[in-house]
Amino acid sequence: MIAVPALDRKLLRDLARLWAQVLAISLVMACGVMTIVIAIGAYRSLDETRAAFYERYRFATVFSGLTRAPLHLRAEIAAIPGVGGVDLRIVKAALLDLPGMAEPATGIAISIPDRGEPAVNRLYLRSGRLPEADRAGEVAVTEPFAKAHRMAPGSTFSAILNGRKRVLTVTGIVLSPEYVYAIGPGDMVPDQRRFGVFYMPRTTLAGIFDMTGAFNDLVVRTQRGADPEAVSDRIDAILKPFGGTGAHDRQDQISHAFLDNELTQLRAMAVIIPPIFLFVSAFLVNMILTRLIALEREQVGLMKAVGYSSLAVAWHYAKLTLLIAIIGIAIGSLAGNWLGRGMTRLYAEFFSFPFLIFRQSLDLYVIAAGVSAAAALAGAGRAIWSVVRLPPAVAMRPPAPTQYRSLFGGSAALTRVFSQLTIMALRHLIRWPVRTLMTTLGTSMAVALLVTALFSFDSIDFMIDTVFFRTERQDATISFGVERSPRALQAVAAMPGVLRAEGFRAAPVVLRKGHRERRLVIAGIMPKPELARVLDDEFRPVEPPATGLMVSERVAELLQLSIGDRVEIELLEKGHRLVEAPVTSIVQSYVGLTVTMRLDALDRLVGGGPRLSGVRVAIDRARLDDLYAAVKQTPAVASIALQGVSRVRFRETVGENITIMTTVYALLAVIITFGVVYNSARIQLSERARELASLRVMGFTRGEVSSVLLIELGAIVLLAQPLGWALGYGFSWSVVRGFESDLFRIPLVVERSTFAVSSLVVLAVAVVSALIVRRRIDRLDLVRILKTRE
Repeated sequence: MIAVPALDRKLLRDLARLWAQVLAISLVMACGVMTIVIAIGAYRSLDETRAAFYERYRFATVFSGLTRAPLHLRAEIAAIPGVGGVDLRIVKAALLDLPGMAEPATGIAISIPDRGEPAVNRLYLRSGRLPEADRAGEVAVTEPFAKAHRMAPGSTFSAILNGRKRVLTVTGIVLSPEYVYAIGPGDMVPDQRRFGVFYMPRTTLAGIFDMTGAFNDLVVRTQRGADPEAVSDRIDAILKPFGGTGAHDRQDQISHAFLDNELTQLRAMAVIIPPIFLFVSAFLVNMILTRLIALEREQVGLMKAVGYSSLAVAWHYAKLTLLIAIIGIAIGSLAGNWLGRGMTRLYAEFFSFPFLIFRQSLDLYVIAAGVSAAAALAGAGRAIWSVVRLPPAVAMRPPAPTQYRSLFGGSAALTRVFSQLTIMALRHLIRWPVRTLMTTLGTSMAVALLVTALFSFDSIDFMIDTVFFRTERQDATISFGVERSPRALQAVAAMPGVLRAEGFRAAPVVLRKGHRERRLVIAGIMPKPELARVLDDEFRPVEPPATGLMVSERVAELLQLSIGDRVEIELLEKGHRLVEAPVTSIVQSYVGLTVTMRLDALDRLVGGGPRLSGVRVAIDRARLDDLYAAVKQTPAVASIALQGVSRVRFRETVGENITIMTTVYALLAVIITFGVVYNSARIQLSERARELASLRVMGFTRGEVSSVLLIELGAIVLLAQPLGWALGYGFSWSVVRGFESDLFRIPLVVERSTFAVSSLVVLAVAVVSALIVRRRIDRLDLVRILKTRE
């Protein structure tokens, strides 16, 4: 039989005696471990999956659109130093007429080689086969679109291609690294029903659009170590005579940009959330060990007197700390692994990957364990040091009694307001201010965490109201395949069901100030717009000035712009001609990099006369079907974005993510509250058991005796509320800043109801914790406690 050292037997007895407190601390620590494993694990999963898909299916690193260029440019482009693969494609927008769907959908038709795989952006064939050039009307469609319409090889649908409706037959279901996140024009989130990508043999698509021997889209894969910017410059020089719109790298490719945005959010989650739990767990370890050592003062002195060194006694309490950490690490690792796999499956539904990588990275768990153990030991450090420096003779003597003073100078008015028992509770709080402050801070963390979770509902509601009801107020946005004359506005206004129509022009440009530049689109809007409005920093509509640019706060921040600055504008669709314009105002925008001008001012800036890229319309909902039918019969229309559908999809998608996050945060906040309040109450009960038992013997009832402890806890919980609100607002600000990107910016909006709900949840958990401790007070063994030597 193996002999267990005496100190280890004591350690096991301490764990058994303190199991509830140990479990509460371990759960808080497990939350920190879990968030590290989930955030970093999900980040690695998404990043590695993306990298593997990109590499295996040769995702392009440089992209460029153009008007029309001959195929013989392939050799010149392929000869550019650093180019590893080139695909010259035909890419055209199309309106889709789908069975069982009244509204028109938007599609993109992309050419693939008549035989063999594309050199760049290869397709993953999920089922069926790729279309063949000698069979008319065959297409391969992307999987999300196929699933939304229950398509399989052999299914058919109609598409308006070059002004003519054609029946297309699905031969294969595919996935592409170019459309991992497939979002249609004008939409804020993917809508698989209304946006699809399909692939046709080059010969077939060239015949439909009269592009034989030509291309209008270029994708290039650069070699490892090559400079994409240098490659882009060479490509621009080659394509400039052919209407090149400017080559760009993956940063401006929409699918890749959204994936990057998701990774940014995961990084922010890993940086902001775990430190909260690690701080609280360190505080709890410090609180329990400090008070445990105070209660075991004579035992510490006895251990030193019989020959145990200070180091051995310190190691004993350090092992207790590490065991608490190990329990938390084990729970957090298991929960993090399970939730991480669940989040990975969620990504499988949200992003179109053919496979997902979720690796059991040992270093991730080592990092989480190391950080958590270090936080626990840091919290226990002060308490353990007090053991090391305590001489045996001093330790074996009871500590000097606490010197209490009259509260508020013994004012008689105070005793008339509060009972003696209430004054006892308040005096204990004031006598130990640091302990009171730390316990209050720990409880406030739970309030702060709930505020951080719930504010997102407020912010998203405000964002939806601003984007869909104050700014983009149209019911639909109709976009043309090519720019049209102003007469197109009258044609759209005459369509059935159209109540109001406002034309717009979109000019792709590079905005430049000094060495800073951004590729974006200048939107030209009509004077006195009602459907597409621009808001100032106080969310009031702004009349577009006769000249100059209205730039969003994000653009102004990125390019360091101020009102009155002149910026250089490179017109990508006008031979990269350079012009200048002043910044006249800085405005609000939560979506994209927004730059706006008055339509006639943009026409003068670009040149070539008045042109329209599309029309925003307000619609009579009773005549929607008539409008849809008219749009499907209009060859000039390339796409239609439905604002109501986009709003619903945005709310559903964001709402699902927020609900999951809020549920997790609420659970974590409950654990923190229980851990702090319950531990504090249990330790106070251990310290004051003799005092409470004495009150019982003196004739006070169980309720009166309990009130001494419960008033103290109640005061701490109430003091924690305003501090938690302030911390929660600060954490929310950190989340907003961490999630900020060129695609989306979440406004910082925290309603009073959010503070109220957060406090009510914490108060409810605190009441439950207090009732558990109240039950222990009612069961005090008065004889045993009073016989115990002070």
